[in-house]
Amino acid sequence: MKVDFNKRFEELTATFGGTRPRLLLHSCCAPCTSAVLERVHPFFDVTLYYFNPNTHPEEEYEKRGAELPKLLRAGGYEDVEIIWGEYAPEVFFDAAKGLESEPEGGARCERCFDTRLAGTAKKAQELDFDYFGTTLTVSPHKNAELINEIGQRLAVEHGIRWLWSDFKKRDGYLRSIRLSREYGLYRQCYCGCVFSTN
Repeated sequence: MKVDFNKRFEELTATFGGTRPRLLLHSCCAPCTSAVLERVHPFFDVTLYYFNPNTHPEEEYEKRGAELPKLLRAGGYEDVEIIWGEYAPEVFFDAAKGLESEPEGGARCERCFDTRLAGTAKKAQELDFDYFGTTLTVSPHKNAELINEIGQRLAVEHGIRWLWSDFKKRDGYLRSIRLSREYGLYRQCYCGCVFSTN
């Protein structure tokens, strides 16, 4: 039976009873983060982690990253901080080696998810966060089941809790488009991977 990850998110946050656990939220870009912040901010003390070694070229990585402070100002998220991951494209290229010709959504994407979430789990463990999660599940082009499977495996490996999610539910993706327009955010036309632009 297919797991309802949105329901898991809602069931979890209903147990908090006014407490606000610390969440390190992997941010792929400002547009996706906009709708996800609306969902998580009422329940968590959120810190964004901008770690996307898949994004190419470096100018694109910097352009996407520069939109995050703009989002926080426009959305009134004064209490949300950003941790800037190092731009390290070699990390992605090593992970994708031999999978360059894979179709979108295939084994290369799985390795990419794993790389970014592993970096987030490690950082969350280092900084003693209660949970780690990602904005990736807001996209209808991303496999939420796979992302949650990877996240839970990494949670066990790193001894930190994974935030189950399928943020595209409840019109999350549509909301991200609307908020991007409202806030004047740059919306990219490809996921970031140089192989996805071919």
